[in-house]
Amino acid sequence: MIGCSCAVCTSTNKKDKRLRSSILVQSPQTSLVVDTTPDFRYQMLRINNKKLDAVLFTHPHKDHIAGLDDIRGYNYFQQKPMPLYANQLTADALQREFSYVFSDKKYPGIPEIILHTINQSSFTIDDIFIQPILAWHLKMPVYGYRIGNFTYITDANRIDEAEKEKIKGSKVLVLNALRKEKHISHFNLEEAIAMAQELDAEQVYLTHISHQLGKHEDVNNELPPNIRLAYDGLTIDV
Repeated sequence: MIGCSCAVCTSTNKKDKRLRSSILVQSPQTSLVVDTTPDFRYQMLRINNKKLDAVLFTHPHKDHIAGLDDIRGYNYFQQKPMPLYANQLTADALQREFSYVFSDKKYPGIPEIILHTINQSSFTIDDIFIQPILAWHLKMPVYGYRIGNFTYITDANRIDEAEKEKIKGSKVLVLNALRKEKHISHFNLEEAIAMAQELDAEQVYLTHISHQLGKHEDVNNELPPNIRLAYDGLTIDV
């Protein structure tokens, strides 16, 4: 058994119970998920989500792709393959990590998928228009996504000037902020605040938060009024 005595782990505030970072985007017609974390199955069961039309991936790290196998439940109930959208780097990793899904001889019951390799060009999934945003996770390209007035960026520590222009004008920005200390491949809290202020979104939520950042309420009290910590179960209407 693994134990933990840190303040976040032992907090009674539900907003300190942090699973791996992912979002569900819903329009009147369409539901899509960005990243299938190791917690994907539980995250979907927790909100009783019964419809999923597509999955977008940000990058190939395990904490963002490991739950892919559990899309098989949606295959079963929806009786159709699941479209996946990923850049080439992530598509290659999915084919390596889940080779049985892509095998010519498929075992019954494995996930059924249609893999779409995307670049920085915009695209549409049913009634949702999506603009990929290129960011950098040290030297790894990571895709964020702008959907209408909402932009989601995770696992980044640099955004090029041209990509910042695609984000500006967003009403809501979700941006990663791992901890207060400097990190090699993530924005820390100070860097995330500075980036959020530069991009000038009306409301900013910080995500991909480690326990090293501290307790939800303590950190929120240190932030500018329009910048808040995201938390599991947060719902945003844009």
